[in-house]
Amino acid sequence: MNPHGPSRGRHPGRLLLTSLAAVAIVCAIAVWHAWSAPAEPVRPVAQAESAAIAPAPISLPDEPTVLVFGDSWTYGSAATLPTLGYAYVLGETQGWNTIVDGVRGSGYLKPGIDGGSYGERIAALDPALHPDLVIVEGSINDRRLYPTGFRDAVTAAWDALGALYPDADFVILGPAPQVLPVEKATARIDADLAELATARGWWYVSPIADDWITDANYAAVIDSSDFGRDHPSTEGHAYLAARVAEALDGMTALDAVAADAG
Repeated sequence: MNPHGPSRGRHPGRLLLTSLAAVAIVCAIAVWHAWSAPAEPVRPVAQAESAAIAPAPISLPDEPTVLVFGDSWTYGSAATLPTLGYAYVLGETQGWNTIVDGVRGSGYLKPGIDGGSYGERIAALDPALHPDLVIVEGSINDRRLYPTGFRDAVTAAWDALGALYPDADFVILGPAPQVLPVEKATARIDADLAELATARGWWYVSPIADDWITDANYAAVIDSSDFGRDHPSTEGHAYLAARVAEALDGMTALDAVAADAG
């Protein structure tokens, strides 16, 4: 006999049913939680604000018509004569029919001394000009007004320019530093222009990113006297013309390589 009282018989079937019921309850609770709890949101894949478009190689005819548009640097400020500015020197050395449209103090946002903002000046350009190439330079003059409205002003100006000269190639020449170290607003303007130009498949040249003006050559390129007021000297303009020509060679060399491959 069992001194602790009668023993209870074991019922395997009952234990199995109990176990199955417990498992079913756990599963039901898990499913309920899955449906009732808010799902982890699916995060979209981050995308660049503007998709990059590879610019096409530039192919210019013999003696092309080229419009160089910009601010005081394009005007030729601080050169012995404005016609010794980089835009004039570049056109002469390249054998272009060059139209130079530079306005001191002008920018995408800022009206200039002798004319309006870039957008206002583009609206006044001759639609019968039909340039083969348009180079748009600048502008450090926007650095005090940046960033409010800057990207919109750039987009509107470039839209108008593209509509005015639909058959032209476009090269955007970003701002070059007038002082070192490069001012933060100038660097941000350069970055914005690079992104916006790349998004529409236009060539972009960055004197900042390519170190055109450094501590090593600053005194030789920039006239910081009362006359020059941190603009390129005559020698500095010649240097800039050579750097722009070098950059353009890289854009047209691709076309030559493609022609040789064909």
